[in-house]
Amino acid sequence: QVQLVESGGGLVQAGDSLTLSCAASGSVFSMNAMGWYRQAPGKRRELVAGITTSGTTNYADSVLGRFTISRDNAKNTVHLQMNSLKPEDTAIYYCTRGILRPDYWGQGTQVTVSS
Repeated sequence: QVQLVESGGGLVQAGDSLTLSCAASGSVFSMNAMGWYRQAPGKRRELVAGITTSGTTNYADSVLGRFTISRDNAKNTVHLQMNSLKPEDTAIYYCTRGILRPDYWGQGTQVTVSS
């Protein structure tokens, strides 16, 4: 059974940095594209970043230049480095297997950015 477990969320101030991690199990990690989504209160869930099996990355315009997604196939983990955080980045962040059509989701981790 595929499991995705996020960690690293928390409460930070605007301008701070935070790194989210996602530990994957139950499938051959290196064979799957991975993604990070987020959902803010009252808003639809949106794709934040994705990374393919070959390491190609893509980002939402709102985080381009501030967030970096990476993967460690040896440790079955994917990370989201978030810099220059803004209050509008406040959301629950979800790790996914797959990018545009994820088939597995983690339980989410809360990120709150205060102004």
